[in-house]
Amino acid sequence: MHLRQLAILILGLCTQLSTPYMLYKGLGVAANTHSPIVGVLSGSMEPGFHRGDLLFLWNRGDTRVGDIVVYTVQGKNVSIVHRVIAKFGGGAEPLSVLTKRDNNQGDDRPLYAPGQQYVDREKDVVGRVVGTVPYVGYLSLVMEDYPWAKVVLGGLIALSVMA
Repeated sequence: MHLRQLAILILGLCTQLSTPYMLYKGLGVAANTHSPIVGVLSGSMEPGFHRGDLLFLWNRGDTRVGDIVVYTVQGKNVSIVHRVIAKFGGGAEPLSVLTKRDNNQGDDRPLYAPGQQYVDREKDVVGRVVGTVPYVGYLSLVMEDYPWAKVVLGGLIALSVMA
């Protein structure tokens, strides 16, 4: 293999790997969120969303009671998808929301950080769900559950560049 062919091969691989990342980051800028696409990890929002569904988020505009939001719990590295059942504050006061799972009777206060009564709209909410693609997120669940799947996927991408 000549040096020029190797350079073209490496550039092709870099392009295939960087293009989805740049699209994801661009979507994040447009949606005003660091995570514009998330996968549903549990069945807490069934029948609306199922495990493995892919959700598109938007973090612009007002949050209303009934909206489904994705938020993070202070001190934990996990995103939670739940419905807003009440909101407090707004205007000069910071907006806070109370959330709950569609599959539970009680609100989410037991899930919040110790001493936290509400989710801070500005600090904790990642975005409001504006769209969904059923079951497409199973790929990310498989890669999370089986780390070797990432290596296999990377190998398949590399093979597609070489072909």
